[in-house]
Amino acid sequence: MNKKPIKGKQTNDISHKRGAATSSPSKSGNKKLNLYFNKLHLLPLVLVAVAIVCVGVLLLVCESNFLWKSQELNLFLYSGDFFKQQMIVPGGALVWLGCYFTQFFYHPWLGVVLLCLWWFLLVYLTSRAFCIQSKWLFLVLVLILALTASIVMLGYWLYYVKLRGILFVTTIGAALVSALVWFYRKLPLRYYLRPALIIATTLIGYPLFGFYALFAAALMAVITWRLPGSITFRAICTVVALVFIIVVPLIAYRHVFYQTNADNIYVAALPVFFLETEHTTFYWPYFLGAAFYVLAAVLYRSKPFYEKVKKPLPWVLLVCCTLFAFAYGIHLSWFKDFNFHEELRMQRCVENQDWDGVLAGADQTVTEPTRCIVMLRNLALARLGREGDEMYHYWWGAKPPTAPFQVRMTQVGAKMIYYNYGQINYCYRWCLEDGVEYGWRAEFLKYLTRCALVNGEHQVARKYINLLKQTRYHRAWAEEQERYAGHNDALKASAEYKPVFHMLKYNDRLTSDRSVVEQFLNYELARLEADDVVLQEQSLVSALWTKDIPTFWKQFFRYVALHPGQRIPTHYQEAAVLYSELEHQVDLSNLPIDESVRTTFQNFMARAQQYGNGTMEMLKQRMYPEFGQTFFYEYFLNRDQQMY
Repeated sequence: MNKKPIKGKQTNDISHKRGAATSSPSKSGNKKLNLYFNKLHLLPLVLVAVAIVCVGVLLLVCESNFLWKSQELNLFLYSGDFFKQQMIVPGGALVWLGCYFTQFFYHPWLGVVLLCLWWFLLVYLTSRAFCIQSKWLFLVLVLILALTASIVMLGYWLYYVKLRGILFVTTIGAALVSALVWFYRKLPLRYYLRPALIIATTLIGYPLFGFYALFAAALMAVITWRLPGSITFRAICTVVALVFIIVVPLIAYRHVFYQTNADNIYVAALPVFFLETEHTTFYWPYFLGAAFYVLAAVLYRSKPFYEKVKKPLPWVLLVCCTLFAFAYGIHLSWFKDFNFHEELRMQRCVENQDWDGVLAGADQTVTEPTRCIVMLRNLALARLGREGDEMYHYWWGAKPPTAPFQVRMTQVGAKMIYYNYGQINYCYRWCLEDGVEYGWRAEFLKYLTRCALVNGEHQVARKYINLLKQTRYHRAWAEEQERYAGHNDALKASAEYKPVFHMLKYNDRLTSDRSVVEQFLNYELARLEADDVVLQEQSLVSALWTKDIPTFWKQFFRYVALHPGQRIPTHYQEAAVLYSELEHQVDLSNLPIDESVRTTFQNFMARAQQYGNGTMEMLKQRMYPEFGQTFFYEYFLNRDQQMY
């Protein structure tokens, strides 16, 4: 009797095991899936690496001209004096490093590679500092998103932001913060080493790294509550951090860094987006990055770096959502204004004397161009000798730059335009003024060199040349210019300077451009009485721009006298026919006016009468397909264009 229950028990156990065996396929499948993900513990790292590489490729493909321009508006000199100059403000060492790495954007691919390497280092340091397990490593993409957005959303701030090396400063500063927190976490409790590190971080780190040292000390105070130690010890660390974060910048401001604005002592080495008003929208990447660090410190838990993925499906969904948010965030923050990027492309071509490159794709403009685009395009046409026949073949417009503040051409393109049109003193003036206001940049020194050479001030030119010879990528250019110093004949015969010397015969008088470059330049040119054929034709073009009839006739007949027996370019003929028909005071019968020009004018006037009852916008739309490439359309329908 005693054996039966035992048998029954054995039977029930067997049946239970069989029942378990029947349901084992799903469980075994889960085990296989778990085993698969556990073997791929490096998968999150691969995802992060792929994301960083994708961002790097996008930067190189979409922002090559922007990156090139960033190093033109940067300056790094291999000299001790340059380093000392950076150290007169808090965060100077960080700015020095930022300028050093920014210079490599001279070759955009090289700068992007270095930036991505810094991001890889940042991911490693951050994961170690906050013990972020491998399965959660993809969350560090939030930090990469913030750093990428801080670059791609700049747009026209590239010309106005005063923080030099901005494209690298934030990344290097973030890496420094992670490294300091990691070092702090590794320190033992004895000998009060942790409070000592907080003090050293603020006292030594603030002069070198500015805000980032203060922020690292604040994170130390936060994470200390997640580390082993008594409440008293944690409280001491926190109080020490708060006191030194507040006191050190004040002491440094009063006794060390006299050139720092009192309002910015706690945010030294951070960009200030202020022009007349504060533009707070551009600070969100920095707030996002700071929030990530604070959350990482608050949620810190000491666990092994590699941790198994226990529930693969939720993890995969979270990864997909994070990657989507990462991509969507970059898309939203990217400054995608066509005109801004077209201006940068054209300026790069002008710097390389590639006039055909300036015009490449100019007839495929997808939006109304800015006046800077129009002026650079006309400059290229003038250099190629095609302005009189083609300058209205492109879309003329006056779209304001897409920026939340007023953009002046004096900062965007005036130096390049003034120099190429021979207004040397105004180019020199704006280089000096912007150098004082925004800091000395390679582009400014190069135009100061050109202006000094053209003015025959060779000793002054050598001063700027010697500075540029201390750079890595502008040294060769400076040495080439040095050959012209003291050799005017070689200078005037060179391909770059020869066209500029044609434009130097301006009236010698003191005046002001009132920061309106195009208007000032055209009125100055239109009033000239020049005998140089190149300069005189520019005077005629400017007379067309002014739409002043007496000024046009004076320049038109001077042009005809300087080009006897030659064909008159189409747009000059169009203006002559139009003004002759409007005033009936000038007889054109003795001039070689093409019959096609007269026919086009008659057709234009007939269409204008046909659509005479419509609005101006309706007339523009209906007349442009047939007459948009003529001076007739420009004179009647392109009025009141905004200057900036």
